[in-house]
Amino acid sequence: MKGSKSRSILPGFGLSLGFTIFYLSVIVLIPLAGVFVKTAGLTWEQFWDTVTNARVLASYRISLLTALAAALINLVFGLLIAWVLVRYRFPGKKLIDSLVDLPFALPTAVAGIALTAIYAPNGWMGSLLTPLGIKVAFTPIGITIALIFIGLPFVVRTVQPVLQDLDKDVEEAAVMLGAYRWRTFRRIIMPELIPPLLTGFALAFARGIGEYGSVVFISGNMPLKTEIAPLLIMTKLEQHDYSGATAIALVMLVASFVMLLIINYLQWRSNRRVAAV
Repeated sequence: MKGSKSRSILPGFGLSLGFTIFYLSVIVLIPLAGVFVKTAGLTWEQFWDTVTNARVLASYRISLLTALAAALINLVFGLLIAWVLVRYRFPGKKLIDSLVDLPFALPTAVAGIALTAIYAPNGWMGSLLTPLGIKVAFTPIGITIALIFIGLPFVVRTVQPVLQDLDKDVEEAAVMLGAYRWRTFRRIIMPELIPPLLTGFALAFARGIGEYGSVVFISGNMPLKTEIAPLLIMTKLEQHDYSGATAIALVMLVASFVMLLIINYLQWRSNRRVAAV
């Protein structure tokens, strides 16, 4: 006799949840727990001296500020690029759409070498900017440009599907009722785009904080000036100072986690506001 509920041929909730927890534990939670365990070998004084060293604090500042600046720039231009790709038809559109994903496919070391060659004082762009007193390579500006390059696809690919799914009839109705284009964009389109924009910003920012390959070449790696936190972690690992490396990594991990929590909270608030309208 058949039961009241038909069984699915796919695995049930229990098995799926168990596999999910196991997979996340092996791939994410256990490695992160290793950072805490290794850092626990330091006393509080040793930990504090390590993470508040002048060189370490400078690397935090450079990593966080350049990642934040790059994510904010990508927020604006990522939205612009996504808008153009969705709302307009023009020759070469598919090519440009494919180029957006290039930073995903290109090895970060190759991107770093290419950017350094272009923006070095004797490079194609550097030779034009240097006479104007603008130095890009081996400065925080160069680091920011590298992070813009690797972070742009996160914003574009997060916003693009939402733009494609927006109902254009609502926009046309607003225009027919006398709303100006800017007001239509601000009151109708923008509220729908805030959640994906926050998601894209968070992804680009998180990627920028931990980026190493594309930055290590163009930064110049000058302590207290252009040395990023991931490079300092690698330096301590090469010196076999594993506890010091994990201490710096722990601070970066906590900072990234707090930032993601804040952005997720803002995204939740934005979703609630849109749903209430």
